[in-house]
Amino acid sequence: MPDQAPNDTPPADPLDRSKMSFPAHLEELRSALFKSLAALAIGTGLGLMLGFSAVDYIQEPLRDSLEIFYRGQAEKENLTRLEQRQQAGESVPDDLAATAEKMADDGLVPDFLLIDPRDLAKAIGQAVPTTEFATTREDLVKLPVYKPLEKDPRLKLISLSGQEPFMVYVKASLVVGAMIASPFIFYFIWEFVAAGLYNHERKYIYIFLPMSLGLFFAGAALAFFVAIGYVLDFLFWFNAQMGINPTPQISEWIGFVLILPLGFGISFQLPLVMLFLERIHVFSVEVYLSKWRVAVLVISVLSMLLTPADPGSMLLMGIPLVILYFGGIALCHYMPRSKADDVAPGSAGG
Repeated sequence: MPDQAPNDTPPADPLDRSKMSFPAHLEELRSALFKSLAALAIGTGLGLMLGFSAVDYIQEPLRDSLEIFYRGQAEKENLTRLEQRQQAGESVPDDLAATAEKMADDGLVPDFLLIDPRDLAKAIGQAVPTTEFATTREDLVKLPVYKPLEKDPRLKLISLSGQEPFMVYVKASLVVGAMIASPFIFYFIWEFVAAGLYNHERKYIYIFLPMSLGLFFAGAALAFFVAIGYVLDFLFWFNAQMGINPTPQISEWIGFVLILPLGFGISFQLPLVMLFLERIHVFSVEVYLSKWRVAVLVISVLSMLLTPADPGSMLLMGIPLVILYFGGIALCHYMPRSKADDVAPGSAGG
């Protein structure tokens, strides 16, 4: 047979690797790690430029939940004050609850000040009483006041040390940088994995890589944009039952924001894990179908462990995972094993 012309050689697949020796695999690993670290360094540089915006953006769900919590507290306090005025015979609206709610919606938070009677008389243009200067709480007049909710210092996160805000900025920048670099890091990892695969197995990388990224970001987005709100509502409701006003610390909040989306993102890899286990003959589609009740129980336990155990966030993780479980079964069924998948290890290319 005549030799094939050089220009007839098909272009090489960038993920295509032949069987290599152990030192060659180590060199491939070193190259993958170097490229991943380089991508992470570039992403971190971009993250440092976006760090302040990232910290401010991450605080939005907490600020919104704090505002809702303290608006509810203000509504209760407004209602109590209106009831006291009604009992004192003062003229107040008929619907006290609606009035208290309207005042809270307008951001009116009730409070009081203690003021010297002589200073109060001067402020309202009345004759100054001939009393002595007030020196005790009993001598002062309790003056009801209202303050705007947006100026309430309780809506601001606190730090307990001088370096804490800087560390929060660095941590947020690293997370943003890792998210920017994650598609490239995933690709370099899969590129290394491809070196140890058979030729017929490498085609799955082009399917699994985008699916893995898509599922991870979908889970993280569900956690940040939906689940965190339910978690905060539950935690603040529990604070209210205990009679405790929450004063969140910025570093603890950042850690919480990072852990919950990470747990959602990793758990959303379930269909790919199921497909992988089916491909290596650990489970089959029939086993997945027959054990679905056990799977739902395991998913419920995992949802309890990976969330703060409030019903809302548990359901937000558990229900999508049950759907993804049956989606994984469909994936295994509609991506059936080919004859090449059963090839003996000795017949691998390379």
